[in-house]
Amino acid sequence: GLCQSARMPRARNVKPLQGWYVISLRPLGQHGPLRHQATRLGARTFALSTLRLAPLPAGDGLADALRCPRVLATSPAAVRFASAQRALRSRAGQEWFAPGAGTAAALRRAGVERVHFPMRGAGSEALLDDALLQRLEGARVGLVTAPGGRELLPEQLRARGAKLCIAHVYERRALHPPAARLRALAALPARSALLVSSAEALSALWEQLGKAERTALRKRRCVVSSARLAAQVRKLGWEAPLLAEDARPECMLAALATQAAGIR
Repeated sequence: GLCQSARMPRARNVKPLQGWYVISLRPLGQHGPLRHQATRLGARTFALSTLRLAPLPAGDGLADALRCPRVLATSPAAVRFASAQRALRSRAGQEWFAPGAGTAAALRRAGVERVHFPMRGAGSEALLDDALLQRLEGARVGLVTAPGGRELLPEQLRARGAKLCIAHVYERRALHPPAARLRALAALPARSALLVSSAEALSALWEQLGKAERTALRKRRCVVSSARLAAQVRKLGWEAPLLAEDARPECMLAALATQAAGIR
């Protein structure tokens, strides 16, 4: 679906997120699309990267994955780093899959015309519901991804009988924001919201915060891009995270704008 918060009725000239800060945990250098959407809606972006992405040469592993009858790319970053190493194109009879609309769009831009992705929800669970991924006895499935992170996708595909060709095309490396940046985070005004689309990025931030900083952050609104992330932030002490349709910036911001309209 389209996440267009712009459809909301509102007073003329007042943008839906006027006066708000959104805290972006996107990897280093990846804040642009969110900042652009946030500005459009009147919000300021507080960029706080706890991860940076680095390419991993996948060599023959990537070639093998791209030859499989079914190919899954796990994120827009996976598509970007894979296409920097090899041309992505759909072979005859090949099916391509993505866990959400953002990754599907990245695949189309890279040259894969038809991509299956969940129409409802996003993420590994939603993707695993796809009819074409149910019975995989002996099927070769290419997985274009990064090491670490969640093992749900490979575990479930193997449990269904798939033979996996895994190509690690990038890796996540931890970043330590300077102390001054963490102090600035604690000093943001009440109208600020944390946007969470990565379990790793949130964990990396959480480990760097002291008790008082964690308490301050828990008071912020929190927008998550999946039910799994909602469960993670509840464990950390957020009572009512807002669930966005998926991880695209416009969807995360639409979820916040809908709520912000009720708190004016």
